[in-house]
Amino acid sequence: MTTTGRPARRRSGRTARPDGRAWRFLAPFLLVYVFAMILPILYAVYQSMLTVERSGPTGLGKPSIGFAGLDNYALALDQTAFVESFARVLLFGIVQVPVMLLLALVLALLLDQLPDRWAGLLRSAYFLPYGVPGVIATILWGFLYVPGISPIGEVLGELGFQPDFLGYDNVLWSIANIVVWEFAGYNMLIIVAQLKSIPQELYEAARIDGAGPWQTALRIKIPLVRPALILTCVFSIIGTMQLFSEPLVLKKIAPAVTQDYTPNLSAYFDAFANANMYLAAAKSVLLAVAAMVLSFGFLSLVNRKQRSER
Repeated sequence: MTTTGRPARRRSGRTARPDGRAWRFLAPFLLVYVFAMILPILYAVYQSMLTVERSGPTGLGKPSIGFAGLDNYALALDQTAFVESFARVLLFGIVQVPVMLLLALVLALLLDQLPDRWAGLLRSAYFLPYGVPGVIATILWGFLYVPGISPIGEVLGELGFQPDFLGYDNVLWSIANIVVWEFAGYNMLIIVAQLKSIPQELYEAARIDGAGPWQTALRIKIPLVRPALILTCVFSIIGTMQLFSEPLVLKKIAPAVTQDYTPNLSAYFDAFANANMYLAAAKSVLLAVAAMVLSFGFLSLVNRKQRSER
């Protein structure tokens, strides 16, 4: 106690700022992040502001690279098919993301009730589709969608239904089915990991208070796995905006899937089929901005709701 009556402050050797050793540990990650994430984004933005300028009276002279400003962005937004592709993936996400997360949550809650022996076996079985590459998964499901060779179509035909899985009105939901099959197990594992971190004392207290399995799931488990649900939802939003491999493969057998079916597909064909790298870069930047806005918008909405509940 000092003479002024105030307790003496203990000096600590630690400071609020990270020291040199912390920066050395962070340096490898920061270097990889800068070269693998930041620089490619900056280069894409740079390319999106370039254009090919041709000389000569007929435009057959030697081409040169010129500055286009925002012309590529204006051209991309002027393409009706490209703008409609954004609306298509938004509709896809509004339906597919809640269905997938609900399925992942239900599977995680059911596995949490099973003995460890069976839970481990079923976790591996549910996670197995995630280990299948998206192209292979789409080819497998493509055989189940093609009329005439699809066993699902034959069974439904015997029941009086004639489904057209690859038709204009149904192909988007056929793609959604493939995506749910691929990623539901992955999201389930994230939720299961959050469930395993819940203290067992909470379950014992709920059991003493007379709570059954349903009440325990609704009042304890689901509220406490909210961080995992938010994380998986953000991942799913970003993945929805990046939808690419499934429509690209189905394009061979589904006439309804065009070159501009999704924003990612539109940028791909501009770059590698139409040889317009600069327009493709502009579309990629617009896609990245849209994914960022949706992700941060969702997180802001969740944070605002959490603050209002406190």
